[in-house]
This record gives sequence, C-alpha cells and structure tokens, in this order.
Amino acid sequence: MDLRVDGLSHWYGDLEVLRGIDLEINQGEIVCVIGPSGCGKSTLLRLLGGLEQPGQGQVLQVGEPPAGSLNPLTYVFQDFALLPWRTVEGNVSLVLEGHGLAAEEIEARIADVLARTRLSDFRKAVPKQLSGGMKQRVAIARALSVNPAVLLMDEPLSALDSQTRELLMDDLIDLWTRENFTSCYITHNLNEAVRLGHKVVVLSRRPGVIREVVEIDIPLSERLVSDPRIGTLQKQLWDMMREEAQSADMELADE
Repeated sequence: MDLRVDGLSHWYGDLEVLRGIDLEINQGEIVCVIGPSGCGKSTLLRLLGGLEQPGQGQVLQVGEPPAGSLNPLTYVFQDFALLPWRTVEGNVSLVLEGHGLAAEEIEARIADVLARTRLSDFRKAVPKQLSGGMKQRVAIARALSVNPAVLLMDEPLSALDSQTRELLMDDLIDLWTRENFTSCYITHNLNEAVRLGHKVVVLSRRPGVIREVVEIDIPLSERLVSDPRIGTLQKQLWDMMREEAQSADMELADE
C-alpha cells in the first residue's frame, strides 16, 4: 500500500502550519522528513495517520494493506509509550487485544515480532528493567505485531544517547533489508535522515512547504558512518536549511 498526499494544508486557528504538501510514500521505502523546528513535521505525521483531519487537501491510501493487517497505519513515538506494569510481551499484546484473535494467533504474532526485534529472551521483563534502546525495540515490535502497511515514526531515536541511536539505526537497516517495510520517518537528526531514508523531504520554516525532495540511491546496507558520501549528503541537507533553522530557533514551536 502506498500513501499519497495531495495539496495538504493545515491551520491551528489563524496559524498556518503546512501549505500545499504533495508527497508520495511508496511501498517498501523509508521517507524521512526534516526541517526547522516548528515547520509542521509532527503535524504532517498526525495528518497521515488520521489523528487530525487536514484543513485542505487529502491523504489517500493507494492499494491494499498486507494480508493480516490489523491497522494499516501504525505509530512509533519518541517516548516509547510503554505501560510500566506490563511485561514486554504484555506491551506487545496490548495492540492485539480487541481484534477477536484466537489466543494461538496472538502468541504467534508476539513470538514472531520479538524474534524479529531480538527481544525473545526478554519477553517477561518489565520496562524499568530495560535500556532505552530495548524499550524502543519493544515499541517497534508492538507496531509490527499488527502487520501495518506503513510505520509512522515520530523521532523514534531522539530520546536515546548517541551510541544507542547508532545501534538502533543498524537494527532498522537490518530489519528493512529483511522485510522492506514502508515508513514515514520524522527526525531533526540529519545523520538519521541520510542513513535511513530512500528519500529525504526538506520542509521550509512555518508554514511548512516542501523545499526539496532528495533521492538517495546508496543501498541502506552500505551507509556506514565512515562513508564520505554520508557526510556529503548530510552537509548538502544542512546547507539547504541552515538559515531557516537559525531563524526558527528564535521562535516558539507549535508542533
């Protein structure tokens, strides 16, 4: 299933946040969205997922979600959003409850996503026992358990230290290499954008409009930190947004 955004604009009262967004998120690609603080990145993600209705324009789901999908559009948040009194498997099972699934299918889905995110040995642990990286793996496992068509990821690594962030990027690259999942990935981190994105959408300062869509044709498996091409791409993106980022830094964010 693809997502297509046509003429999307949005306001909060008199404040125009997004203007005339046209965007395609094709099956099997990771689309990273960057831009100055307050440019509407998180608002765009909420509109994609249906948490808010656009003031103008539309978001279209093109094609069918994968077989067995319980929720075509699923979020992964920066703050993990885990229930502290539930175990790892309990947090994953939370999103499977209420769908009328047999106990055997719930167990199969939990076992599958815990294996895919390397958490099988930690299924009985509770969140306070987990590192930040492991907590985010649980959040990703929970999202994958509903077999979504598109993962909507709102700065999922921003709460992690730099070393853990690198490890999670490696995990996401490995997961995509095995499964070719589809994602819209919001980030402030330019390194994340060039390491993970098949294309990077650069938004202007508010009201956010698309300034550029940068296609990255380097295979994800080759995007090592030490690769000079990564540094060149990161500098290219920063040059596009430096001046607006400096101006936006002096404003209050409304995302």
